[in-house]
Amino acid sequence: MYRRLLRPVLFRLDPEDAHHLTLRVLGAASRLPVWPALARTWTVPAEPRLTQTLWGHTFVSPLGLAAGLDKNAEAVPAFAALGFGFLEVGTVTPRAQPGHDRPRLFRLPSDGALINRMGFNNAGAPALRARLGALPARPAPVWVNIGRNKVTPNEDAVQDYRTCVRVLQDVADAFVVNVSSPNTPGLRALQAADDLTALLRAVLEEVEAGRVRTLSSPPVLVKLAPDLQPAAFEASVKAVLEAGASGLIVSNTTLSREGLTHPSREEAGGLSGRPLHARSTELIRTAYRLTRGRVPIVGVGGIWSAEDAYAKIRAGASLVEVYTALVYEGPGLPARLNRGLARLLERDGFRHVSEAVGVQA
Repeated sequence: MYRRLLRPVLFRLDPEDAHHLTLRVLGAASRLPVWPALARTWTVPAEPRLTQTLWGHTFVSPLGLAAGLDKNAEAVPAFAALGFGFLEVGTVTPRAQPGHDRPRLFRLPSDGALINRMGFNNAGAPALRARLGALPARPAPVWVNIGRNKVTPNEDAVQDYRTCVRVLQDVADAFVVNVSSPNTPGLRALQAADDLTALLRAVLEEVEAGRVRTLSSPPVLVKLAPDLQPAAFEASVKAVLEAGASGLIVSNTTLSREGLTHPSREEAGGLSGRPLHARSTELIRTAYRLTRGRVPIVGVGGIWSAEDAYAKIRAGASLVEVYTALVYEGPGLPARLNRGLARLLERDGFRHVSEAVGVQA
């Protein structure tokens, strides 16, 4: 129904207008007591093969919602009810900021892709804390993706990340340190091994300092770019391990435009969607070999089908995330992916998703 009826209507709108409209609808649905029952028409019962415990949290599915779609946590209950095992909100910065000028979001239907140059537009850490704190229940683990404000120079970036942790630690089930967005000038320089190690140690120090106050010690993951050269990627992965972070997210959007056909391919910004699938999967495989499975990896980029998600799991991802495919495929996508993953595991004789992680690394 979505692809036949709703998508044609939404795709007549400006992409960002359609995005905000969808979030308003899902935000309203999140406040309806009947929403979980209604959403179950799309979802499927929990599948034991897909349920796993990582960092002390239970994930009923390895499928998560990637950061950027629900920046301000406006529709957490609605997204969770669709069948996601966890949700990543943000990117959030210490202070609210408008992001770049519009237009800043572009659809590339012929390529199954999006280009965005949003620029960390968000309502700020205090607003996100208030919204997450007001949730009556936590329907699934909620991760908070944190970044620096645009006006903060890299030499002062540590304080922005520490501020986000300090404000949000009691409402975050995990933190994702975003040093890989291509849309904040200079941000990707923080992926350099020495800078990344120092930043992560400061973030982890802030988490530890807040543990007594909040009674929580959320894991800290790092999101890396797909455009790093092999030696730089290896150095960044090793820096993550050396600093003591809890996991990796591979990968963020890309600046590459290789193989694109749509006229919007020349727009500036980060590319997500199908063209990123092969690159991100290979980087997951590389990261798994480098870490020897010591920390969980979250795979992102071009997941359109259960086979796409399964390829990332077999390459070394314990969890996977989607964003762009949800725009094109609609609210039935999580259930379809969960059903397909369960079938693929059964086909290959795996009793549990964890048995498939890294078998093709």
